[in-house]
Amino acid sequence: MAPDGTVAPDVRAKAPGRGAWIAVDQAALTTAIAKGKLKGALLRAFKGAQILIPDDLPQQIERALERAALDRMGLEAKAGTLVTGAEKIAEAARRGTVTLLIHARDAAEDGKRKLDQALRVGLDMEGSDARGVVIPASRAILSVALGRENVVHAALIAPAAAARVAQALGRWRGFIGRKEGVEPCDGESQGQSAQHDASEGSGF
Repeated sequence: MAPDGTVAPDVRAKAPGRGAWIAVDQAALTTAIAKGKLKGALLRAFKGAQILIPDDLPQQIERALERAALDRMGLEAKAGTLVTGAEKIAEAARRGTVTLLIHARDAAEDGKRKLDQALRVGLDMEGSDARGVVIPASRAILSVALGRENVVHAALIAPAAAARVAQALGRWRGFIGRKEGVEPCDGESQGQSAQHDASEGSGF
């Protein structure tokens, strides 16, 4: 919360000043703002403080969560733990080194199917429903975020990197109402989707 009482997103939990956490998705937050419930809760939490809630707060949070997830992927690309290009991803997937497979929202069904199959082969999970996660970003946005041309698919090839990206993607997708979660492929949970726990919340 800014000094003048304006509520603003802080999804990275690094901004100075007082703050609170929400544990609802975008639809519920929009309703809470419209009915005055969010302002009431903040007034009780910060007694005596002036509270100003922007009408577009849910959209601000969505954009901030999107930026955080894409920035995380960009950092992993620079570190060499994220690869792009269908052929490179398919090769890594068949070797069993892909720990998180990502598809842009406008990726072709045939392309997704082929890479999902390569993922299952590498994980020795043929016949299962193990597959990559479709993110809410287009190939154009993904390309800009990663600083590469025509990025349609991406793959994390290190467990720790996959966990970091999965956490960021899970928060973003959870907030906008995507019920299926994001989980890296490792151990007994390889390739399985986990329900996103919205209680992690988004800081503001």
